[in-house]
Amino acid sequence: MANISIIIPTLNEATSLSDTLNNLSLLNPPPKEILVVDSQSEDETVSIAISSGIPVINSPQRGRSIQMNLGAEKATGEILCFVHADTTVPNDLISIISQTLANQNIVCGGFISIMGNSKTTRWGTSLHNYLKTFYAALIFRPHLFFKGLRILFGDQVIFCRRTDFWKVGGFDTNLSIMEDADLCLKLIKYGRIYLVNKFVHTSDRRVAKWGAFQANLIYLFIGFLWGFGVSPTFLKRFYQDIR
Repeated sequence: MANISIIIPTLNEATSLSDTLNNLSLLNPPPKEILVVDSQSEDETVSIAISSGIPVINSPQRGRSIQMNLGAEKATGEILCFVHADTTVPNDLISIISQTLANQNIVCGGFISIMGNSKTTRWGTSLHNYLKTFYAALIFRPHLFFKGLRILFGDQVIFCRRTDFWKVGGFDTNLSIMEDADLCLKLIKYGRIYLVNKFVHTSDRRVAKWGAFQANLIYLFIGFLWGFGVSPTFLKRFYQDIR
């Protein structure tokens, strides 16, 4: 079984982190390590991680790209797996990742993300996000789509080999949004991006705040502008942090 490091970037994630860490504690087989990379949280995020026995890396700068790169620098596993603090994964996550990357033609993978909460599943948004994995690549990089490009996003639990991650310089720390899609564009040089036919579950807090129609419109708007080359720094203003 490959050595896998799970990296969780956090900022004021006390509401969700406990459930996520409880979920990860049930993984069979377990990962080599779980690392929380916190960026000056002002709630109980750090104490929740510590009480769960999870090492916390303090990031002096905020920004998910910065935090995930810092986690990747500290990680000791052969494979890096990036999990958002409001996401839960299947119990056989480690086996799935190991089996997927046993295929040397696959450089990176992710899962089908189901968005919802304890009472509601956002089937429409989840379907759109699933389709976006394919249509974003097909529309904006058709020549790469047929070479295996799929556009994965952070709530899809992205994983790749440590060596490949650093070959492309990791996440672009200048990007405050779309850093995950950018990583896929860089990694496609070294193999296929693969969507695993398994579900992960992520919080619908942004959809709950915005409403389903507005949320999907914003997702579509940001995706298309990014595809046409609009700066992610500009796009960030339409995608505020919600906790």
